[in-house]
Amino acid sequence: MRGKRTYRIVDGERIEGTWRPIFIQNLGYHLTDLLIFADGALWCWEWVDLDGLRAKLESGWIATTLEPGARASAHHLASWRFDEPRTAFTPETLLGEVADEIDRLNGRPDSTARCRLALDHYLETRAEADRRALRAAYLDIPEHLRTYALGDMDSKDGPLVALCTDIGEPLITYRSSGTVPAATERTREHALAYFADRARAQEAYVPRRPADDPDTAPAGALHIPERHYPNGWPETPGPHVLQNEYPAPITIASVTYPTVHHAYWALSTINPEIRDRVRRAERPFDAGRLARDAPRVPGWPDARAAVMARLLRTKFRTHPELAEVLLATRDAPLHYGGGSDYWAAHGEKGRNWMGRLLELVRSELHADMIEHMFDPTGTLEA
Repeated sequence: MRGKRTYRIVDGERIEGTWRPIFIQNLGYHLTDLLIFADGALWCWEWVDLDGLRAKLESGWIATTLEPGARASAHHLASWRFDEPRTAFTPETLLGEVADEIDRLNGRPDSTARCRLALDHYLETRAEADRRALRAAYLDIPEHLRTYALGDMDSKDGPLVALCTDIGEPLITYRSSGTVPAATERTREHALAYFADRARAQEAYVPRRPADDPDTAPAGALHIPERHYPNGWPETPGPHVLQNEYPAPITIASVTYPTVHHAYWALSTINPEIRDRVRRAERPFDAGRLARDAPRVPGWPDARAAVMARLLRTKFRTHPELAEVLLATRDAPLHYGGGSDYWAAHGEKGRNWMGRLLELVRSELHADMIEHMFDPTGTLEA
């Protein structure tokens, strides 16, 4: 069930959710989805909560057993009859799964995580009361999921089961076949030795930070809003100099353009006359308007990102004072606020190519600074 995400909007708020397949029984069995949301709302052909889900399970409307020979269908997909059907859960374990999922959607520990916390506490205190609490926490995990609570593919939950089981009691294992052995002092000693070895291995393993990572945490994202100044730009525009409309003349192929915006839209059209009119437009807004309905250069959509990268490189290498503003953003993600969904960070739709290209040029400026630290022989200058 994990990994599948959905959401719904309630009063403008996004409620995170997920889903899992279930069979409902309504004149036959129907394979459908049980939608689970962080606020506890559940959809199974109607809205219910956990109590409502329990009622659906008790009535058999949500099926946890399947009858041999019964017909089943998946809407608009297929239909079939069961031969020897087996299900992996009971009403109680399905309720446990759903409760766990609601916890995870809210960032709370689920039953498995709570069991691990109880385990850590018991291993620290070795008190019998804490072992009993660990047992209760383990049994709170839906029964069919009591296999990999430790995250150990080899030992599975064996050592945990040995600690949770009372001495002389059959091991509280799941899907056992044949006679279940009883817990002994020896099995408990082996379990405690397992956890001691596990703790030593974890202490010995120190996650290594990648050698080329920054020494400090990344800066917070910087949003570059779309701003227009028809009466002239402020004396200290700050990050707004990163806008393509900012007056910073650049020269491309011996032709000078007042702004990156002028250059981009002029180069986008194949018509020489319109290109020149765009270049000479009084305002960036006028340049974009003149180019809007002009014929595009063939293949322009495939080349536009590379063209924009060239224009931005030229802008910031032509105007060092603007490069300093870009470098001052450190390694912050840059979210560009103006332009189409292709260029801007417009919620879930925006691809933010402008922001990404600014980050690329910023990295290249940093690389230029590093190269200047070396002499032609590759030796660091004093």
